[in-house]
Amino acid sequence: MTEKLTNDAHRHLGIMPAFPFYGGPPANPDILARATVAELIEDLDREGAERALVLPNYGVPDASVSFGFNPLVIEAAAKDDRIRCGLWVSPRPQDAELTTAALALAGEPGVVALKTSFLLGGAVEDPECAPQLEQIFSTARERGLVVHVHTSPGAASDIDQIGKLVDRYGDDVKIHLVHFGGGMSGHIKLINERFFNWIEAGKQVYTDTSWAIGFAPRWLVREIERRGIGQDRVLFASDEPWGDYVGEVARLREAAGDGELADLVLRDNFNTLYGS
Repeated sequence: MTEKLTNDAHRHLGIMPAFPFYGGPPANPDILARATVAELIEDLDREGAERALVLPNYGVPDASVSFGFNPLVIEAAAKDDRIRCGLWVSPRPQDAELTTAALALAGEPGVVALKTSFLLGGAVEDPECAPQLEQIFSTARERGLVVHVHTSPGAASDIDQIGKLVDRYGDDVKIHLVHFGGGMSGHIKLINERFFNWIEAGKQVYTDTSWAIGFAPRWLVREIERRGIGQDRVLFASDEPWGDYVGEVARLREAAGDGELADLVLRDNFNTLYGS
């Protein structure tokens, strides 16, 4: 077994049905998706992940698939003390009953986060999404949970939109911006000022560098060192099976070096945010 050196703040569990993405034939691009807790634990052991936050897999338009994985991630957290979990919730009005049912599980042992995304529909400023967003963030506030929000360039997941959630809720709810903006424009907006401005304003904002373009982790580290803030807000995440554990570790370790900052982003920030 590889020496355990990392805590993985974002990976998925559950196998989704094949779907004809972008007009092509039905496919399962997440070829390393796992169906069972035992398979997940085998992956953690092989990779050298000491601890992990596990979230339901998602990406197909049928929201009930991802909601259906909530019991599976709770099972994973109960099975192995190295594992914490996050529940899938949705801002879409058509998923309101499913979201209410999911939030009823927020007190289960090992639940430390709520995961949501606008990839499947909805928008931050859509009035029909407002009740679900209020419910999600209120539950996170009451239970001390972290809200994970997917970011990617353009449309409803763009940091210009997701950043409004930080402005609105970040004073008293911890918000994890998944994928650090998700692309060139998001990286530049966040590193150049926005991420650090939020921290200085007292916003409880966190991020991970999964999917980050190569320049971004290097620049982020330089800005953390120059500004003297943010070292406690960045976490390692693989985003397996959509990401690449080995590649993500190598990229972040190369950027962070082998000193105190590397210890924080690869291990210690996870323990602080999600419990030792």
